[in-house]
Order: sequence, then structure tokens, then C-alpha cells
Amino acid sequence: MLKNSVLRSKRVLERVPRLLFLLKTEGLNPVLARIFRKLYFKLASPSLLAESHPPALEVPLSANPTYQQWLNKKFPREADLAKMAETLKVFRYQPTISVLMPVFNTPETFLREAIASVLDQIYPYWELCIADDASTQPHVKEILAEYAAQDPRIKVVFRSENGHISRSSNSALEIATGEFVALLDHDDLLTPDALYEVALLLNQHPEADMIYSDENKLNEQGQLLEPAFKPDWCPDSFLSRMYTCHLGVYRRSLLDQIGGFRVGYEGSQDYDLVLRFTEKTNQVFHIPKVLYCWRIHPESTATGEEDVKPYAYIAAQKALEESIERRGEPGKVLDAPGFLGIYHVRYQLPEQYLVSIIIPVTSEHQAFIKNCITSIFTKSTYPNYEVIVVSDRTVSQDTNRLLAQWQAKEPTKFKHHQLSKPCSSSSLSRYGTRQAQGSYLLFLNANTAVITPDWIGAMLEQAQRQSIGAVGALLRYDDDTIQHAGLIVGIRDAVGCNHKYLPATASGYMFQIQAINNFSAVSGACLMCKREVYEQIGGFDEKLTHQYYDVDLCLKMVEQGYRNIYLPHVALYHYESKEDKVCEPDLAYFRAKWQSFIKHDPCYSPHLTREYEDYRL
Repeated sequence: MLKNSVLRSKRVLERVPRLLFLLKTEGLNPVLARIFRKLYFKLASPSLLAESHPPALEVPLSANPTYQQWLNKKFPREADLAKMAETLKVFRYQPTISVLMPVFNTPETFLREAIASVLDQIYPYWELCIADDASTQPHVKEILAEYAAQDPRIKVVFRSENGHISRSSNSALEIATGEFVALLDHDDLLTPDALYEVALLLNQHPEADMIYSDENKLNEQGQLLEPAFKPDWCPDSFLSRMYTCHLGVYRRSLLDQIGGFRVGYEGSQDYDLVLRFTEKTNQVFHIPKVLYCWRIHPESTATGEEDVKPYAYIAAQKALEESIERRGEPGKVLDAPGFLGIYHVRYQLPEQYLVSIIIPVTSEHQAFIKNCITSIFTKSTYPNYEVIVVSDRTVSQDTNRLLAQWQAKEPTKFKHHQLSKPCSSSSLSRYGTRQAQGSYLLFLNANTAVITPDWIGAMLEQAQRQSIGAVGALLRYDDDTIQHAGLIVGIRDAVGCNHKYLPATASGYMFQIQAINNFSAVSGACLMCKREVYEQIGGFDEKLTHQYYDVDLCLKMVEQGYRNIYLPHVALYHYESKEDKVCEPDLAYFRAKWQSFIKHDPCYSPHLTREYEDYRL
């Protein structure tokens, strides 16, 4: 009778999802709920599935008042979900997305909620591929069998023996038939719009091979916290830690090509997977929306506790070392001191290239030049460099005598050129490049002093790579707070420094201070690049006389396909005033020229502040 009613009336079919939700949440009749769901998915057409959506959603609670305000504005409401369901009708491309979920002894509540988060997806063209890794808790098999009987899109394989996460994930991958694969941990949650947003991006960018989203964490009290608002794809940031994480979606044909998950990398099997995956493609896209909730509980790596899964960090380091070897950029992978799970790749140098250190000196910074030059010659361990100081006529006779003394003391490594008219630092730097003999240029402000002895070699390791444009360093004020740790374009409609004024030992948002990171720009107070790259992009723009000429240089490199990089393990003092000075003509020219980067810096999330430099929401 019920079956006949469903067949006769589309209205009944349309109301089934809401009835199912009410029956499930109110606990009125779970047996009847299963019957409704089974009949619904057996009889409903794909178009009808696409029209269905979950009932109204309350905005979840957060332990963070600021994040709560963000959720109040951004979390999808019923009207948003309904609009998404309507939009699905015009999608030309509706790929099946296989959600892989390896399971082992998952607590009943967590397991049911994880599966329910897939069932509640707005996008209906999915399959949930579950691999039970020989769970010993009897409720697991019962629950999986129950859900598989309810919905034909749920596929379950029961492994006969425990093989750990890599083998279990591969078992789930083997039963997947979708064009794309999404990864879901057995105790985490997808937001109801997660797969819709993936499908939307694929309709806009069908060339995408890998997609990742923002995420947050879910504590044991059911509160959301610690939103991870990520940058767009930054390959070198990824080599310092697994920042893409959840939600990750991958083209299945490429997963098959690389052999899926590798045994022996458990705990970091997804990091190893993405390292190998991105060696096959650079079509990586970011959805700047929170689509995944990473559950925090005592056994989860989301807690960040070092003793939860120590083998995961060992596996990550191993995966990284093998990856750089495969890429033809051999080196060694070091732990960031004091920050487990953050890695610094140190590349091999095939030869000791000549590095030309170019230091512009005007009357403004001449008081610092003695300390700067002394630190270079007394602390630097890299042997093959030259120092080229270019000054203008505004410097004092005492400064000229000092520079003459250094030229006499280091005749093969030190050169001083003085121009006969007042010049800007950018003009002096441009002149210095024409006098340089090195195949690598290192622009250095006169008001800096070396802290890290192997600073030249460490920067050169990165600058030698074919993909790299500008290389920058951690610059500290004399009180050991941060002056520069990478530049963010768009702060106050100009440029800001990553975590300015924080202690240099702080971790920063998503470890932005201590990890090697791609930034759209780095400071010219200490910047290295290949001479050929500098010349290819036309060098410093002569229209920028006092400010932003370094940022302009970096953005021109990005336009040409190079990546700029910040190194936390290279530190110098920068005796710069903490008061920001603005050259209005330079600012106006910079804003007009680089409006696209000011609107969206790909190395910075649109959900983070454009007023401050501390990564607040």
C-alpha cells in the first residue's frame, strides 16, 4: 500500500526526505524510516533526488565568539540549500563522487553521524564506499549493514583481517566507480553543501584534478572551533606541512595511476598520496568554504597531541624525502625546531654559485652599514659571494672612508660605487645589478644584520630551483619580534607583513611563521633571485622610487609563473622603524597596477582580515 502511494504521488516522494529526517531525529520509528529511505531511493529519479534537500539547519555553536559571528553570516541556511538544489538542474556536468570511508571500531554515534552527513548532501550523485578493517566491535558491522540496506548508494566491503588505514582505504577505493574520490574519516562530518560545492567547481573548471576546501574542528561538546582558512594551491607550503588536508577530492583515474595509498605511510598516508598525486598534475583548485568538520577526541590527530600518532610524523618525513628525490630536487628533510609536523626541506647545491649581495646606501641608513657589512663577513659560512655597495652623494665622508677601508680589506669580495646625485634605494639597487658578476642577486638593506650563518646557502638552495622567483627571510626587529615573515597583498589596500610584531618564536596562524611558505611577495630588505629571472621580468620598476618596488618585482615573477617563498630558518635583524611611512605617489601607482592581487592574494584567504596583519577573521 505504501509502495503504491509513493508510485502514484510525486508530492509524497518530495516529502520523504523531510519525513525521514523527522523519523530519525525524533526516534519515532526507525524501522519505518528505513522502509521510506529504501523505497525513496529505489523509486525516485535522479532529477527528483537533485531537487530534494535536508530540512532547515540551525547555525551551529562555536566556542569562539568571533567564529560564531562568522558562522551566523556564512553558514548555509535552508534557503541557501534550496537554491543549490535548484542550481543543480542546470549543471551540465554531474560526475559521480565516490566518498571513501575506512572504518575500524568507530564509536556508534560518530559512525552514524559520519554516514548521515553523506546522506544529507544536497548533491545526490555520490556513492559512499565503506571499508571495514575487520572491526572487533559488533555494532560496526550491524550499523554498516543497516545503512547499506537503506540506500543503494552505500557500498560496504568487510575486510577479513586488519590491515590498517592504507590497506583499508585501498579496499574502499577498489569498489569506487565515480570519476572523483573524496576522503572522509570515519569520525568526521561533511557539511550538507560539500559535494555540491565540489560539483559546482568542476562545472566551472572541468580540468581540475584535485580539489580541497577549508575546514574546522568539532569538539566533544558539539561546538565548532579552529577554522582553517587556507590559501589557494601553494606547492612549497605543502612541502612544509600537509595544509590542504580536508576536504580532499581527487580524480580517480590519477589515483589509480599512482597506485592509491601506500602501505608503510600510515598516519600520513594522505600526505604521501597528495605528494605523489601532485607530481602528476598541477590542476589543483581550492574552494574557500568550510566543507568539513574534523572531530576532536582523545584518539584523533586533530587534537594536535604529539603522543597520539607519533608514527604519522615519521611517515610524513619519509614521504617528503622520497618526493623531492622523485622530483629531481634531492635534499634532506628536517623537523622545524620545536614544531612537530612542520618540515624544512634543505636542497642540495650542485655547485657554489657566485652570489652578488647588493646593498643600497643613502644618508637615511648609513649609520647601520658598518654593522651590516661586518655581520656578512664575520658570520657568513657560504664562501662564494661578492658585496656591492652603491651609495649616493648624500652619505657622509665618514661613511665613504668606512667603505674604502672595506674595499682595501676585501679587494676581491667588496666593491663600492658612488653615484653623483641623490638616488632612491630602488635606483641604487638597479645600478648595483649592472655591476654584479654573480648569477644570483641578493638585495639587502643597509639597516640589516645577519643572524643565521648559512643564510646565503639556505636562500640559494631555493633560488636555484626552476620554479622559484624571489626568496625572502625572517626579519626581526631588535626586540626579536617579527618585522617580516612574508608579505600579504591587500592589507589596507596595499601590503602587510605576515604576523608583524609577534614574537619570532611564535607559530602563527596555521604555522605561517615557522613553516616554509609561498607568498605572493617577500621583502626586498633581504631578497634573493636568479639574475636571469630578474632580467626576464625587467627588474625593478623605475616608476616606484621609494616603496613597493620589491613587491612589484615579486608580483611580476608570479605573473611569469614563478613562485615566491619565505624561509623561517633564515633570520636577520632589520633595524626598521615600527612606524609605517607611506610614499603616496608610489602607493597610488602600485594600487593601480596590481588591483587584481589587492582584491585577492592567492596566498591568503578571503575570509581573513584585510585591516590587520595577524590573520584574524
